Amino acid sequence: MKNKLKIARKHSIFFLRETFFGSLYAGAFVLLCLGLFLTYVYFFVAPKAKELPQRKTNQTTIIYDRTGQHILYEIHGEENRKTLSHSEIPNTIRIATIATEDASFYYHYGIDPVSIIRALKVNIENNQMQQGASTITQQLARNIFLNRSKNIERKFMEMIMAIKLERKFTKDEILDFYLNQIPYGSNSYGIEAAAQTFFGKNAINLTLDESAFIAALPKATSYYSPYGNHRQELINRQRKILYQIQDLGLAHNDEIQQALDTDTFKKLLPPQTNIQAPHFVFYIKELLEKEYGIEALEEDGLRIYTTLDYDMQKRAEESVIAGAEKNKKYNASNAALVVMNPKSGEILTMVGSKDFFNSTIDGQVNVAIRPRQPGSSFKPIVYAKAFEKGYQPETILSDTRTNFGPDGSGKDYIPSDYDGKFRGSVSMRQALAMSLNIPAVQTLYLTGVNNAIDFAHKLGITTLNDRNRYGLSLVLGGGEVKLVDMANAFSVFANDGVKTEPIFIQRITDPNGKIIQENSTVSKRVIDAQIARKIDSILSDNAARTPIFGSNSPLGFKDRIVAAKTGTTQEFRDAWTIGFTPSITVGVWVGNNDNTPMKPGSDGVFVAAPIWRDFINKELPNLPVEKFEPYEKVISDKPLLTGQSATAGKIEYYKIASGKKISPENLKKYKPSQIRQRIIPEKHSILFYVNKDNPLGSDSPNLNDPMLQQWENGSTPSPIESTPTAP
Repeated sequence: MKNKLKIARKHSIFFLRETFFGSLYAGAFVLLCLGLFLTYVYFFVAPKAKELPQRKTNQTTIIYDRTGQHILYEIHGEENRKTLSHSEIPNTIRIATIATEDASFYYHYGIDPVSIIRALKVNIENNQMQQGASTITQQLARNIFLNRSKNIERKFMEMIMAIKLERKFTKDEILDFYLNQIPYGSNSYGIEAAAQTFFGKNAINLTLDESAFIAALPKATSYYSPYGNHRQELINRQRKILYQIQDLGLAHNDEIQQALDTDTFKKLLPPQTNIQAPHFVFYIKELLEKEYGIEALEEDGLRIYTTLDYDMQKRAEESVIAGAEKNKKYNASNAALVVMNPKSGEILTMVGSKDFFNSTIDGQVNVAIRPRQPGSSFKPIVYAKAFEKGYQPETILSDTRTNFGPDGSGKDYIPSDYDGKFRGSVSMRQALAMSLNIPAVQTLYLTGVNNAIDFAHKLGITTLNDRNRYGLSLVLGGGEVKLVDMANAFSVFANDGVKTEPIFIQRITDPNGKIIQENSTVSKRVIDAQIARKIDSILSDNAARTPIFGSNSPLGFKDRIVAAKTGTTQEFRDAWTIGFTPSITVGVWVGNNDNTPMKPGSDGVFVAAPIWRDFINKELPNLPVEKFEPYEKVISDKPLLTGQSATAGKIEYYKIASGKKISPENLKKYKPSQIRQRIIPEKHSILFYVNKDNPLGSDSPNLNDPMLQQWENGSTPSPIESTPTAP
């Protein structure tokens, strides 16, 4: 037995020994092969490090209008670059760049294993390439030698080249190459061009706050462009860099604090002037950078044919400038205008402010794509949802003092109309056309806040995502929306219920004309045509809006059919007008970019509508004469739903001659011609007659609705008199 155990033990030891040495030999063989492969790649495949000072010739990308006849903007590669020597590069930009791009730059050999492992973990957790862990040396290698593809092969070559660069050059030389090569946006390559472009000074004179400001740009030059729409994000990134400099001990605390206390934007120079439709161009540039990358835009010579109508853009700019000048008396410093083709989805015009180059009004901010409160211009979206549920333009609501109960603050919500008056029973047509607030809030309650938000998203509104913020005041413009989104939503009404996705770019080609991308109209019916036609009918009904707006407001047309709606926010911070025909949708916003109020009385009809009317007057002669299709009226026996008066109630009888009341038991003493009957309607709102969630259906009204009594208290029906046919 013992002999057998000894033999077995010998076999086990032999097996373990053979396995160990076999694995060792196999591992050594793999490492040898890998080493030979890396050596081959290093010496024979990867470019030579001495080629670093050389760079390929780049081609200019051109952004055109829709015809290709007008150049809106050119994106250059090396057009704006000056190479600096080591002594000409300031230490402030060195430490700002290291702090934001590669804190361990002076301690690694071209690659940072710790950062690679951390990035690999993040990418695996998110199942996509979110972090690249590229050192400054790797970025330089990629920028000079490699293509922009995101794959393992390119990453591998990037690391190989980084190691070669580290062996060939000193750390200071690599950082100098990097700072002379890196794109900073606005056609500026290298730190000297960036310093001249943004601050009008030589790079050697950059302060710490300016250096941190510039160092924040390369991560996404369009997104963080100081002339773009993400100024606050740029400020946040600049401050983050300064705090990182502090954490790394790269500058004195008092110098860092001074930089944090400095408003760098006040030093910023206006952008270059060789640009047309600048807000539109920078929006396009940002879209393209997200899809193709900044290198492609600055090097590949793309030809971008946009949807912009150049001549229309110029007319729009004229209308905005002239209108904004007149609005100075209202303390309104800015205005924006967007035009969309409802049938194709093409954005024809985008004026983001009255003057892109005016920094005193934050002119670089594109208000056309910024969330602002829409005031009453949001009401048509809510009414359209009500029509989808079964309510009608003829449905009777009550414009009386109504307490809608506690709002989000715990206070009772008791809205009032613009003029403080109450009009009693009004139809939804009258309520929307005259922009009455109390019936609008009733309509949102009948519709449901979440249902209205879902409906708005279906029409093209991309905001209103924090639903807990909104209550019944949403219908009065209590939630922020974008002007370009509102133009998209109103285009659904203009297009008979069909939504077309907004298009900003027609096609993209390479320098030889080969099509890289081509966009076509994407349409989808999102609401029934009858709903759109009901909104069209109301918003083009000048007679219905006349009691509030007058018969000769900027919204009324004698020889054309045009739909329009204004909006004004509380404290007069925003004023809107959005209108349309079947062929064009035009939206106008007026206010101040810093959200300061305009003067009291700065209603949309007074400050936004004149700009809207001036522009659309220029465009209507170029458009076909069109009418909106009439909607089909719904027949129902339910009181108030289709405009029928409620006739149930107590009946009283009176002598025609004297007006004296007659008791029921004495009616036989009089002839029918001597008697007048008077019906005293019961005091009921529409909630008493219909189920709010299915008004046309057979469902019974919910008499336990918590809002029913609130509305009943506000209803004030008038008596109905007639001559009876029989006693």
